[in-house]
Amino acid sequence: MSVKTVESSLWRLPAIRQLVLLTLLGFTGFAATLASLPWWAVHRGASPTAAGLVTTVMLGVTVVVQFLVPVVERRLGTGRTLAIGVFALGAPSPMYLVSTDLAPMLVVSAVRGIGFGVLTVLGASLTAVLAPPGRHGEAVGLYGLAIAAPNLLVVPGAVALAQNVAFWPVVVLATCPVLAVPSALAIGGGRRPRVAHEKAGHRQAALAAVLPSVVLLTITLAGGGVTTYLPIERPSGLLATLVLVLFGLTAALGRWRVGRLADRAGTRLLLPGTVALGVVGLAALAAGLWQGMNILLLAGAAVFGIAYGAVQNLTLVAAFARARGRGVSTVSAVWNAAFDTGTGIGAVVVGALAATGMGVPMALGVCAGLIAVCLPLAVMASSARHVPGGRDHQA
Repeated sequence: MSVKTVESSLWRLPAIRQLVLLTLLGFTGFAATLASLPWWAVHRGASPTAAGLVTTVMLGVTVVVQFLVPVVERRLGTGRTLAIGVFALGAPSPMYLVSTDLAPMLVVSAVRGIGFGVLTVLGASLTAVLAPPGRHGEAVGLYGLAIAAPNLLVVPGAVALAQNVAFWPVVVLATCPVLAVPSALAIGGGRRPRVAHEKAGHRQAALAAVLPSVVLLTITLAGGGVTTYLPIERPSGLLATLVLVLFGLTAALGRWRVGRLADRAGTRLLLPGTVALGVVGLAALAAGLWQGMNILLLAGAAVFGIAYGAVQNLTLVAAFARARGRGVSTVSAVWNAAFDTGTGIGAVVVGALAATGMGVPMALGVCAGLIAVCLPLAVMASSARHVPGGRDHQA
């Protein structure tokens, strides 16, 4: 069977197509405000440190909700739970235009965080349920591409719209998840999938997901700092947009293409290797900001983007492999909680470090050091290897 046939066959599954569509719409709404809303808050008078709270509050609520999603799904089924989630993510967005004070922004972000928590847990867990045997890495890659595409286009595009046009087009994009309600109902219908009924092994599944999730948290922490403070540190609309586009593009390619490699070779070498690549890329990005070298800044963003995307895919595959089929929704909840915790606290951690006098470039350099410290954890986290044929074993 040709590579082309293997890749295209996943698109013949209606549920995969619905999952990709729902993910695109849902993450478009999330990405629209990820970098532009902190900029908007600063533009309306908030301090840079306080502006990071709009991301932190949303993702803080998201993390809390993520651990409750498996319980809600068992009661309502996948379709209705997803529909409620995407509606909650998109519908409150126009309220950002009602008041430009920070407190109302935080309230709206908190409500949206509820919906984002539902979307992230069920989207990731459905990759394990819908993927054919031996194709989980590839399914995660397609799911990751649907996440990365909005990060590539919408994150920098929303910044450009906010800085050069107005903020209301950003709000329109942030409302897009409402359009995903029909897809949410279609993918789940009235059924409760196997993943929703798993009750045994949740504690073991959570423990199995811890190491990959810690590795994920460190790199998403750095990514949250980059996306939040790059537009503030480099207010030139063209440069900030170009760097974010490059970061998003390479992250999309890394997260998408590494999936097939994981299915063939496992994560034992891939995960530590991509973590090390992330250290190099983030250090170069920080040095480019510090020295004002735009070429180094762009190169660092590209390299860090590849690692940022690849580590996301590989840690999810590794977490499911370590759990050996137990508590799929629990694995997804732990992994997503780490992802969103990292992104959320990154906005505050980088801002707090920068406020001490070291500045944003040095704060990102500290983040690169933190990722380097996690290299041994990446080796241990990838000890379970996913192989073709749908079997997971110890490497």
